Amino acid sequence: MRMKTLLLTGFEPFQGLPSNPSEQTVKLLHQKKIGGCRVTGRILPVVFLEAWRQISGWIEELSPDAVLMLGLAAGRTKISVERVAINCCAGADSSGKQYEDAPIEPAGDDAYFATLPLRAIVERLKGDGLPAEISSSAGTYVCNYVMYRVLHAFKRRGPAVPAGLIHLPADHGLALLQPAYPSWSIRDLSRAVRLAVETIWPAA
Repeated sequence: MRMKTLLLTGFEPFQGLPSNPSEQTVKLLHQKKIGGCRVTGRILPVVFLEAWRQISGWIEELSPDAVLMLGLAAGRTKISVERVAINCCAGADSSGKQYEDAPIEPAGDDAYFATLPLRAIVERLKGDGLPAEISSSAGTYVCNYVMYRVLHAFKRRGPAVPAGLIHLPADHGLALLQPAYPSWSIRDLSRAVRLAVETIWPAA
């Protein structure tokens, strides 16, 4: 039986930060066999259009059985499993391109709900001593943008593929530079994502 493939994405550092825990976590889990799948990790630029171009290409290349996107939400205290992506983007990305309340897909739905087992992921993390929550706001920046575009694409083309986004808190390295940030160790962040992957595709 073919082992299932999970595409795991993170983002490059942005807004002058020296690192991004989503990137570090993806690199730690790349090519690992977790639960019933093998993880293929990829890193996205914090650039609206280019991020979608890249992730859509990887989906075509890999035909993954699930897509889990990671992003940084510095300032949050818990692992945030995002419930919904909205059809709106705003902010200046790393290329300098500025968007202000622009629709992601003019003819698309107002929002798409993640197709991951959200509650099961949160309960699995909490059961392992890791603070976690379902969040109903992925923002309007590049994380929300790629989540929306991925869910929109899967809805249009089928078949249904579990897909969604998890926001990670800052890691300790970022908190040393920004003392106001609550922070987690990279070890705990990667453990949380590993548990999320196991929940999406448990071992047979």
